[in-house]
Amino acid sequence: MSDSLPAIPQASPHAFFAEHRVEVMAAMARVIDSGWYILGSEVQAFEREFAAQFRYGGAVGVGNGTDAIALALRALGVGPGDRVATVSHTAVATAAAIEMVGASPVFVDIASDTYTMAPDALARTLDAFSPIKAVIAVHLYGNLADIPSLLQIADRHGAFLIEDCAQAHGAALGGRFAGSMAHAATLSFYPTKNLGAAGDGGMVVAGDAEYLHRVRILREYGWERRYISDVAGVNSRLDELQAAILRMRLPYLDAGNKRRAAIAAAYDQGLAGTGLVLPAVQAGAVQVYHQYAVRHPDRDRLLARLKECGVGANIHYPVPVHCQPAYAGRCGLDPAGLATTESVAGQILSLPMFPELSDNDVTRIVNTVRRLV
Repeated sequence: MSDSLPAIPQASPHAFFAEHRVEVMAAMARVIDSGWYILGSEVQAFEREFAAQFRYGGAVGVGNGTDAIALALRALGVGPGDRVATVSHTAVATAAAIEMVGASPVFVDIASDTYTMAPDALARTLDAFSPIKAVIAVHLYGNLADIPSLLQIADRHGAFLIEDCAQAHGAALGGRFAGSMAHAATLSFYPTKNLGAAGDGGMVVAGDAEYLHRVRILREYGWERRYISDVAGVNSRLDELQAAILRMRLPYLDAGNKRRAAIAAAYDQGLAGTGLVLPAVQAGAVQVYHQYAVRHPDRDRLLARLKECGVGANIHYPVPVHCQPAYAGRCGLDPAGLATTESVAGQILSLPMFPELSDNDVTRIVNTVRRLV
């Protein structure tokens, strides 16, 4: 690494908070001064404001993105003995949430361009493993899965479709926001997300008020009346401090996504012709570039060299879930195998991506990558 230039991180949640410290501290002080710290006015307001911004029917704040998936499944009636189809090229949280409700994951192969669930692979898998009660389509890197096609296939097989929007805050397809196209959707507000908290947080969104009522009950011990559990629920509550911070951040999300898109455009232009496989954007989609993920056949060497040069990079995700020790050999797999998933996992690399990157940072990153490849 050059002695004169600081390292550029791959992601930096701190950068936003440092830039907006006064507003962040004011939001936190408002909660502390209120004397109400769990499921109060901040959570209720954030649920309303978040649902309104993305035209969701409603939203329920929960403890984290993994809990959001588990609660979304439970509210659909998914439980022990059921199967849930999803992808293996994702954070392991997706599979962990399926198993939290007692169901079993069945892994479906991905498309080679968007790295999201391939509709033909889903159709093949649902035919082979019928019945499958639910499908979780993961929007990855800010790019959207082909929800219209996946929903048609899921409906034909009598399966619910959930959108995992943890990496797609504000993304859209055909004029509809991620999370508004299926039976339900989940989000994570982990600090590195496009809309990140200063800790954990999650959300379940849907258009069905009765369904959201079930989620709301399940997130707090199954209570409709305090201290009386009508169903067996859990403790998964978005706290007031995180809700206040997320409310403060929400108006900045659109500008942050536009800056991410501008950085991605500079990468596209600067890295064209290098031999890297650059991100694809499907027709009619608004990509929000949670990550700028490229592919390279000698990925590990490139990653090491980038770090030596002070350019942070990361792998999302290095080992498919079905190949990890905790899951290998005990989950259902796409009958045709997961060849694309396994190939992508060996080549994928995420370059630095967060709105606070300067133009000089982006130029330095492009020049470093071009020199190395």
